[in-house]
Amino acid sequence: MKPALISELPAPMTGSVDLLIVAGEHSGDEHAARVVSELREKNPALKIAALGGPELAKAGAQLLHDLTATSVVGFVEVLKHYSFFKSLFDATLAWVELHQPRAICFVDYPGFNLRLAAQLRERGLSVKGGGTVKLLYYISPQIWAWKPKRRFTMARDLDALSVIFPFEPACYADTALAVEFVGHPFLAADYVPPVSFDAAGPILLLPGSRVQAVARIFPRLLAGFAEYAKTNPAARAVALYPSAEVVAVAREELTRWPQLAGKVELKPVSESHVATPLAASAVLTSSGTMSLHCALAGIPGAVVYRTNALTYLLARWLVKIDYIGIANLLLKEPMYPEFIQDAATSRALAAQLQECVTNPARLAQTREQLGRLRQLLWQPAAGTAADWVARHLKLC
Repeated sequence: MKPALISELPAPMTGSVDLLIVAGEHSGDEHAARVVSELREKNPALKIAALGGPELAKAGAQLLHDLTATSVVGFVEVLKHYSFFKSLFDATLAWVELHQPRAICFVDYPGFNLRLAAQLRERGLSVKGGGTVKLLYYISPQIWAWKPKRRFTMARDLDALSVIFPFEPACYADTALAVEFVGHPFLAADYVPPVSFDAAGPILLLPGSRVQAVARIFPRLLAGFAEYAKTNPAARAVALYPSAEVVAVAREELTRWPQLAGKVELKPVSESHVATPLAASAVLTSSGTMSLHCALAGIPGAVVYRTNALTYLLARWLVKIDYIGIANLLLKEPMYPEFIQDAATSRALAAQLQECVTNPARLAQTREQLGRLRQLLWQPAAGTAADWVARHLKLC
C-alpha cells in the first residue's frame, strides 16, 4: 500500500528550532537518537525537531514525521513511491523556509537528503546559498562504492561532514569540504549491542529493516535454515524485526513454511536493547547495519542479499566494490561469505550454518577478525558525533 501524500509538516512545539534532523532509515534513527541524547545532556534547553523514527522521539526530538515507516530501497521501489516522496520533499522545504532552524543534520539517506541540501542552497536558505541555515551531514553516502562525483556537489552544498569509517576522509581530499572521522557509533561508551555470541544459542536470521528487502531476503533465510534443520532437528532460529511493517511481512512468509512451525521465533530488535543482548551461535544476515552488530559480537555467519532484478543489474553496472557486507569491506576480506541473488541457495546457506556451528577454526577466524575490526572503528580523540554537532552549533 502506498503511503498517503503529505501537504505540510507540524509546526515546532517550541516556536523555534536549533536543530532539525533528517534520518530516513531505522539505523539512522538509532544513530541520530544517540547524538540527540548526548546533545541534550550537554544542553537540556536545546530545541530539536526530526524527520526520523521512534528512537529520535524517545531521545527527546519532536518527531514531525516517521520517515522510517516509509523507507524504501532500490531504483524501482523509489519510482513506485515517487508521489509520496515528492510531497514529503516539498513539505520539508516549506517547513525549513518557514521555521528557519539554526542547523540541519542529515543522517545518511542520500537520495533524499542530498537533493534537499541542493534545494536549500538554490533557494538561498542554507549558508552556502547565502542564508542562515547551516547544513551538516552525519554518516557519509557510500561514494567509495558508487556515485563518487557526489563529493563535489556535497562540498558545494554542505558546511561539514562527519564520517564513521576511518578511510572516508581521504575520499573527500580533493574537495574543500570539512570532513571529520568521529568513530563508529557501535563502539560508543553507551552502546548496548542487540546481539551476542553463544555457541549454544539459536540461529539468528536478519532479513533487514525495509519491507521490500525483507520480502525478498527472508524467504532465502528460511530456506537455508530449513535445509540446515533437516540434519539438525533440534535447531531453533530467531528472526529480529525493527517495525510492525516488517514483522507483518515476516509473519506472512512464515505461513508458507509449515515445516518450521515452532522452530522460528519473531522478536522485536528493541526488546534485545531493553533486556540483554540476544545470544546466537550463527547468523544469516542481510548486508545492512545488523550485519555489523553481529560482526562486532563475534557471531560467525554469512551475508545474504536479494533485490529487484533491474535494481541488481543497475547496481552491477554502477557499484565498484569487492564486497557488500560492511565488515568485509573494512577488513578487505570475507569475514562473512556473501551469497547474492541466485547464489543464495538453501544448500549453500545450510552449509554455512553447519560450518559456523561445528568448525572451531571458523569461530577462531571470526574472533581474530573481530579484533582487527574494533581497532579500525575506534573513536578518535577529537570526540563523538554529538561533540561535532555541538561545535557547529557553538555549544562548546
